[in-house]
Amino acid sequence: MKTSGPWTRAAAAAGLLKNGEAHPSVFAQMSARALANGALNLGQGFPDDPPPAAVADAAVEAIRQGHNQYPPGLGEAGLRGAIAEHQARWYGLGWDPASEVLVTTGATEALAATILALVEPGDEVITLEPFYDQYAAIIALAGGVHRTVPVTSRPAADTHTGSGTGSDTGTGSGTDTGAASGDLVLEASTDALRDAFSERTRLVLVNTPHNPTGLMLGKDALQAIVDEAVRHDALIATDEVYEHLTFGAAHRPIATLPGAQDRTISISSAGKTFSVTGWKIGWITARAELITAITGTKQWLTYSSGAPFQPAVAVGLGMPSAAFADLATDLRERRDLLTDGLREIGFRVSVPAAGYFTVADAGPLGEPDADTLAERLPIEAGVVAIPLSAFYRDGDAGEASAYLRMAFCKSRSTIEQALEKLDAWAAPRR
Repeated sequence: MKTSGPWTRAAAAAGLLKNGEAHPSVFAQMSARALANGALNLGQGFPDDPPPAAVADAAVEAIRQGHNQYPPGLGEAGLRGAIAEHQARWYGLGWDPASEVLVTTGATEALAATILALVEPGDEVITLEPFYDQYAAIIALAGGVHRTVPVTSRPAADTHTGSGTGSDTGTGSGTDTGAASGDLVLEASTDALRDAFSERTRLVLVNTPHNPTGLMLGKDALQAIVDEAVRHDALIATDEVYEHLTFGAAHRPIATLPGAQDRTISISSAGKTFSVTGWKIGWITARAELITAITGTKQWLTYSSGAPFQPAVAVGLGMPSAAFADLATDLRERRDLLTDGLREIGFRVSVPAAGYFTVADAGPLGEPDADTLAERLPIEAGVVAIPLSAFYRDGDAGEASAYLRMAFCKSRSTIEQALEKLDAWAAPRR
């Protein structure tokens, strides 16, 4: 029996089809290595934290009140209203909750439904590179052509320069006021963003704050994307799941820029902000015609899901601003714990502006190949990390070949233990 089909395009694009054989994702592989070796898992981006008490209590209460059956396909009215209020409160964006908001099974489904609904075979889709691996898979599944803009790195020149992360100007950078001389500065060229567009560009997928690097694009870079999207009549889709987990400048949705809102499909979710990655509650805001088109695909995927979690997420979105600030502050402290520790051990690090992850260059420790290092670390150091090459097409990371991605969304105890193990491993290499 043949099992060939469109799935092979998706698997190949994600680097999971080798010599005709399907392989598990790097996240599955590394989590299995962590389990097999009793290693501390700084690879996969799931947090150790419980959700805010009000959010958890609301989910329990919803279950007890009988919110356990299919919710409406567009999402519970209460959650759609909360999403619209959230967008207006934080960003000044006006959306009609009845026709311009769609609840999805996490941001993953939102992205898949958007691309499958709007990208025809041969259409070009632009992303940054490195990129979240789902992007390549779904673009291929839709028959699209994946174009990328590289995130480049350079050493920081000065200590505590605050080199414009998420600033109103510039391309955006992975460093902020926590950066030290010699740290990695990550950025994307505005010229390269402009040059990626062509007459075949259908969609540009803007991931800021960025996974896997923590980069935040500045206003100039975002405006360049909008300008080119308008010039080429392309759509913009966003992945904003780390929108509230920023450590300096606030997140700026591209939909807030002049000329952007009508052509932008803004996507986010509750998983990262509220530490509920298993709930899989995401959402889309876009003009009604786009919501109708995306619903035309989404309704054949899950139709609806997460009945008791939807009212709980509505409660979370309504929390006071100070509660969101506290979540980001706590995560920033753990970011600093990990990045400071890695720097002292001998890694060259980026100081991410947002998100769950830092990039660590193992080259200074005599390890130029992060792929093989990531395979060895669970055994040699008792720590799991992800090679950044997993987020590049064909695994070709170029200048980033020695870079690892490590998660700091873990408990302080886990981070401290991991640093101790890595320090002991690195001692003979220094």
